[in-house]
Amino acid sequence: MSCLSTLLLLFSLAFASFSSAEISSQVGICYGQIGNNLPVPTKSIDLIKGLKAKRVKIYDANPEILKALKNTNLQISVMVPNELINNISTNQTLANQWVKTNVVPYYPDTMIRYLLVGNEILSNPPNTTWFNLVPAIRKIRYSVKKFGLRKIKVGTPLAIDMLESSFPPSNGTFRSDISDKVMKPLLHFLNRTKSFLYIDVYPYFAWAAQPTVINLDYALLESKNTTVTDSGSGLTYTNLLDQMIDAVYFAMKRVGYPDVRLFIAETGWPNAGGVDQIGANIYNAATYSRNVIKKFTAKPVVGTPAKPGVVVPTLLFALYNENQKPGPGTERHFGLLYPNGTNIYEIDLSGKIPTSEYKPLPRPRNNEPYKGKIWCVVGRKANVTELGGALAYACRQVLIGLSLSHPEELVISMGLPFQPKEIQVTDLASSQASHFEDGCEWKLRWQTDTLR
Repeated sequence: MSCLSTLLLLFSLAFASFSSAEISSQVGICYGQIGNNLPVPTKSIDLIKGLKAKRVKIYDANPEILKALKNTNLQISVMVPNELINNISTNQTLANQWVKTNVVPYYPDTMIRYLLVGNEILSNPPNTTWFNLVPAIRKIRYSVKKFGLRKIKVGTPLAIDMLESSFPPSNGTFRSDISDKVMKPLLHFLNRTKSFLYIDVYPYFAWAAQPTVINLDYALLESKNTTVTDSGSGLTYTNLLDQMIDAVYFAMKRVGYPDVRLFIAETGWPNAGGVDQIGANIYNAATYSRNVIKKFTAKPVVGTPAKPGVVVPTLLFALYNENQKPGPGTERHFGLLYPNGTNIYEIDLSGKIPTSEYKPLPRPRNNEPYKGKIWCVVGRKANVTELGGALAYACRQVLIGLSLSHPEELVISMGLPFQPKEIQVTDLASSQASHFEDGCEWKLRWQTDTLR
């Protein structure tokens, strides 16, 4: 080994030791509230403590929740809403007022440690908010300092779609539309303030998009003999999560910020979903979540192939199945708990319970693509405007309901590909109507016999 390699290794080990001592590796939970049947905050906090979480992230600054978290010893992340970013970016007074109202009254008895500005802003279509994000973060950071909230780190959670290229990991590259104008200023801020780049990482979606290409056990952190070697770096990977994390590390290195720390603000696996949503089941969800906990609570710290021994604080998504979340069925089934507070599967976020001590899980039945026909059925009295939006959404997302048989209802059968620019529904009273847009065919007809 060369002298340079030895020095680099020693520096890496020293950095890992410092990081491990400074940051707790215990896993936390995301506490979403998009449901009409969820327990009250005091009950929810008791359930979070029962899961032995170290951290909790909420998606606002709900005063009831912050009061319920008082003196719990849970490290808390609160969030500035997306819709305030543009105004805060140019208005220090507004930033001060938000922090004064939503953080100061609870600190330090409620252990607010992370203040997140917006949620997955860069996943939205191009808009001015992208370029106001970092100025808003700076304003919030100034407010945090102004009020003497010394232990609070400021940042923003970003989805993995901030990357333009992620395979192999050494080819990790930020999207060209955000690299210079957003990511470099953001990373400069995070590096200067010793904060984190918060990322939402879901191996489930990467695997579900290519289930015949990516090994399921590799995505579940369960692989015993599947490995992937990065030809660019020479690093060998044993799971998809490490690949995705390291792609971000390499992307940061590519723009000159190799040492900004990562924080997984969300990761998880759905416990159920639509009939066409492969691999969304309790067995896979439990396996993934337990393996994530095992990985990130391991002693000594494991890290990733690109950053061995470096702690990556992690939050599992989510506390509950949330019945009012829009989108595909999986969106409503990421919880560790049912809304009544019972476990969907056994889990201990502290990592102290060996997986061998958990009860057997129900075997998965949807780890292969659904082979039957998929139909969407809409009531005769459907609102035309709402139906048009629903069609457009379903066609984009390729999410269709189960086959039903009601002679009085309107049946919508879909052709491929599902890439419409718009959907226009007219004359629902007629016996049949068709619409074609970019290869997506919708046939609206009154059903006359039972679907089979």
